[in-house]
Amino acid sequence: MISNLQVVLVEPAGPLNVGSVARVMKNLGFSSLVLVNPRCDPQGPEARQMAVHAADLLDQIQVVTSLPAALSASQRVIGTTGRSDPLPVPPQSPELGLGWLVELDAGKTSLVFGPEDRGLSRDELAYCQRFVTIPTSSAYTSLNLAQAVAICCYELQRLSQNSVQISAAVEQLPGQLPQHVPEQQQAEIAALEDYFAELQTTLLKIGYLYPHTVRSRMAKFRALLNRAHPTATEVTMLRGILRQLDWALSHPTELGDCSREPREE
Repeated sequence: MISNLQVVLVEPAGPLNVGSVARVMKNLGFSSLVLVNPRCDPQGPEARQMAVHAADLLDQIQVVTSLPAALSASQRVIGTTGRSDPLPVPPQSPELGLGWLVELDAGKTSLVFGPEDRGLSRDELAYCQRFVTIPTSSAYTSLNLAQAVAICCYELQRLSQNSVQISAAVEQLPGQLPQHVPEQQQAEIAALEDYFAELQTTLLKIGYLYPHTVRSRMAKFRALLNRAHPTATEVTMLRGILRQLDWALSHPTELGDCSREPREE
């Protein structure tokens, strides 16, 4: 299950941190590291000095130019945050929140960390479906990036082992425990982003959104759909509705023609 998980670092500035992250990931069985617009050399001598025997993870780093690109194939995304302002979904501790990423039917998942100097912004957190906050002392709340990754990776590895043990128990006692029934495949983030782009265009066209309300209104739509965890088929259906609405707006004289069959999606 943890082989399907990628650790995403947004604009990391310290090569020593990147190397330390690679080392702790390898210690705990993780291998996929994605960097969004790194502000350092993630494969240079300083990073390799800290990675020690995890240099192979540095060699395999995927570098992308945007957070949506990093998350495009993911089906579940958790963002880490220390923000105190309200979020669409209340953040949980790693122990309570991270198990969602290692469930048997989770598919490809991502755990996102922000830059060392500011953490994830509200715009960046909007791409995440759930959030975790590492409890710290009020005397000093800011954690080093590599330390935060270490805490979360340890918790993920522990939770993954527990999931495997529970699954084994279910298989051994089919008459006493319900068999696990996988959910339908959840929509990938790329499909959701395409839907949000179409939704925004349509809502602006019909006057439900105005340029000055786009950001706040779309954040609410994102929160709604992220709570629902729609499947790929459901997102296709929603996009079909938008396309049919767009057709109707372009052909107002044909709206009364009930014999017209809707287009298949």
